[in-house]
Amino acid sequence: MAAKTTGGARTGRSPGYRCSECGWATVKWVGRCGECQAWGTVSEVGAVAVRTTAAAKVERPAIPIGDVDARRAEARSTGVSELDRVLGGGLVPGAVVLFAGEPGIGKSTLLLDVSARASRMGGTVLYVSGEESAAQVRVRAERIEAMARSLFLAAETDLATVLGQIDEVQPDLLVVDSVQTISSSEVEGAAGNVAQVREVAASLIQVAKARGISVLLVGHVTKDGSIAGPRVLEHLVDVVVQFEGDRHSRLRLVRAVKNRYGPTDEVGCFDLSDVGIVGLTDPSGLFLTSRDLVVPGTCVTVTLEGRRPLVAEVQALLAQTSAPSPRRTTSGLDSSRMAMVLAVLDRRAGVSVRQSDCYVSTVGGVRLTEPAADLAAALAMAGSVQDRPLPAGTIAVGEVGLAGEIRAVTGIPRRLAEAARIGFTRAIVPRGSLGSGPVPDGMRVVEVANLAAAVDLVTPAAGS
Repeated sequence: MAAKTTGGARTGRSPGYRCSECGWATVKWVGRCGECQAWGTVSEVGAVAVRTTAAAKVERPAIPIGDVDARRAEARSTGVSELDRVLGGGLVPGAVVLFAGEPGIGKSTLLLDVSARASRMGGTVLYVSGEESAAQVRVRAERIEAMARSLFLAAETDLATVLGQIDEVQPDLLVVDSVQTISSSEVEGAAGNVAQVREVAASLIQVAKARGISVLLVGHVTKDGSIAGPRVLEHLVDVVVQFEGDRHSRLRLVRAVKNRYGPTDEVGCFDLSDVGIVGLTDPSGLFLTSRDLVVPGTCVTVTLEGRRPLVAEVQALLAQTSAPSPRRTTSGLDSSRMAMVLAVLDRRAGVSVRQSDCYVSTVGGVRLTEPAADLAAALAMAGSVQDRPLPAGTIAVGEVGLAGEIRAVTGIPRRLAEAARIGFTRAIVPRGSLGSGPVPDGMRVVEVANLAAAVDLVTPAAGS
């Protein structure tokens, strides 16, 4: 016998509600998606009607791929060599670049400098500020010497007005600071919500592709450092550039996490000061302390950021404690990886660290994410425990495995050449690294197979 429906219950298929971001479905409306935690993305799903789109008249017919003019995709220099390195040579006409970073890290300062340089090279630039007035932008431009005749400023927050400014100025470069402050009257909601950001980004991307305008967008970040707004924003743009740096330090690192026109493993180094932001072509000296000071608990390594070798120093301080759970604090290094190195150091190399508070940090605010810095961190910890400094002029490069082995890393010749250029004379590297390339003159290279051998080599026991 068929079941009966009561109380006005719906029969057949129920529309339900679905998240437009991740597709999560629910039987009732909620303000926040239970899967991706996005606000305002859950909407009712009605009966799906079969719809077809009629073919439109083709205005630009398809052409053979060999007849496409590749010169239209050639990168043009921004005038800032460090930014060109990150972008893969410069800005491509029609490219849309998203710059993301914490407030006050230097995004607006760098883009204003880029705008002035592009203007001085003969281009027309439109700088749209949605957060500051035109007068405030001019004051900053005068302070960093970014004044140019063909640099136009507009303080606008309405998308239609911004598009009108583009029609009026006809720029070669468009800078929007920021995309979360622009809103469209055709879309409901305040500026910065999911629908508004999607509409603003799509409109600006369409203009960029149709007219060959390079567009630089400034994006806000959330408290955990990810780009605010819908994740689709990162998929729509061509390049995503992330600003990194300690608020209390002048050093700023700029790296591309997505790049359709170049590599994503390059990094640019900048010095942020009162007179603007300046590229650093040789930043290695910023990440080292005084070479005359030799103390236990320090070790120098060479990390590769893209194709650029950077000499950085790791400092460690281990102090005995009676607390049942010793503290483990890191700065500039991955905390979970340092915990692993501590465990290997205790179990495989015989260095007792179980009842010690451990503090590990890098010099100069640089962040080391490469596993090649494991050996330097381990030797710095061992030197702190045994209270013996490493021999002067020594660097260490290698990845530490759970079995205590030192694993090979890439780019050993470039790392050794950079260390020798600065004045280091001794290098500790994984076994088998000498066959990867020539050894610089004056550099003594010692190969080690495991962490215990490396610790005995640089911090020998008393009387040995």
